[in-house]
Amino acid sequence: MPEDKIDKNQMLFLGLIQSLTANAWIQLGKQKNPLNDKIKRNLNEASFTIDMLEMLQVRTKGNLSSDESRILEKTISELKMNYVDEKLKESKEPKKESMEKEGAEKQEEEKKEKEKTSS
Repeated sequence: MPEDKIDKNQMLFLGLIQSLTANAWIQLGKQKNPLNDKIKRNLNEASFTIDMLEMLQVRTKGNLSSDESRILEKTISELKMNYVDEKLKESKEPKKESMEKEGAEKQEEEKKEKEKTSS
């Protein structure tokens, strides 16, 4: 009976890790959100989820099997690398507001040019 309890707890722990990981991939914009079938990046939420996984790693240190520790370590590492990648992409992307402003300014200039040439 105690072995069943251990196996159940191990399965529940790995399920929790898998659930948090799936959420992090969605938050990183790497997978579609199954609720709305859209890809949307939210790096603040992704960072929070990664922090939660790291907290679990710290709080469970010494109480996990070697496989559980390895899975958790690899998962956190992969998520962190992807987080940094997405953060770099975000910093290189022009801001949406500035793009819209530039587009409006360009349209205004074109309108003025047309008015000058038609006069």
